[in-house]
Amino acid sequence: MTRILIIEDETTIAQLERDYFELNGFTVDICGTGNEGLHLSLHGDYSLIIIDLQLPGMDGFELCRRIREAKEVPILIVSAKKEEIDKIRVFNLGADDYITKPFSPSELVARAKAHLTRYERLLGKQDLVQKDEIHIRGIVIDKASRRVYVRNHEVMFTTREFSLLEFLASNPNRVFSKEDLFERIWGMDSSGDIATVTVHIRKLREKIEVDPSNPQYIETVWGAGYRFTV
Repeated sequence: MTRILIIEDETTIAQLERDYFELNGFTVDICGTGNEGLHLSLHGDYSLIIIDLQLPGMDGFELCRRIREAKEVPILIVSAKKEEIDKIRVFNLGADDYITKPFSPSELVARAKAHLTRYERLLGKQDLVQKDEIHIRGIVIDKASRRVYVRNHEVMFTTREFSLLEFLASNPNRVFSKEDLFERIWGMDSSGDIATVTVHIRKLREKIEVDPSNPQYIETVWGAGYRFTV
C-alpha cells in the first residue's frame, strides 16, 4: 500500500488531507513540526511527501531542501503563501508541485496520483539503466562505463583498482582472503606478489572512505581477509 507523509502544523487541514487520501486507498502519517518531518522523511518508507511552508522549528523551505538532498520521492508543497517568489524558491529546492491554500482536497489527491504515476514510470526506466550500476551508501559504480562516483563526485581508479572495487561491491558482506582476491583480479598465472592486494585495498580506502584509518566500506576481517560491508 502506498504510504504518504503529511507535514502540516494545522491539525484540521492535516486531518482533512489524511481523510481524503485514506478514502483513495493510501496509508497516511501526519506530523506537525519541521524537525519531526525531516526525521520521518529520512527514515521512513514514503512514496510521496506533502509539506506546509510555515512550520514550527525548521521551515518548509529548509525541510524541502534537506529531503531532496537525500531522496527522490515526489514533494508537494501546500501553503497559504501565494507570492510567486516563494513558488520559484521551492521549485529550485526540488519540490515537484505547489498548491495554494485554500485548496480542493480532491485536486490535491489527483495531483498526488499524477506525480506518483510519473515517478513510478521514471523509476521503471531507471531500473533498466541501473542494472549495470551498483549503489551502496553514497557510492555508485557504473560497470558499463567503469566510472565511480563517491558522494556525488567522480573519483578516478586504475583498471585493477576498479576491478577490485567492483568485485567486492558485487559480493557484499562476504569475506575474501588475499589469495582469493589475487586469483580473481590478477589471475593465478599473473606475475607479482600477493602483497599487491593489501596495497590496492589501501588505495581503495583512500578514495572511498571518509576516514581511511577507520573504514566503513572495506573492512579487514583479521586472519581471514576483507569484506565490503553494506
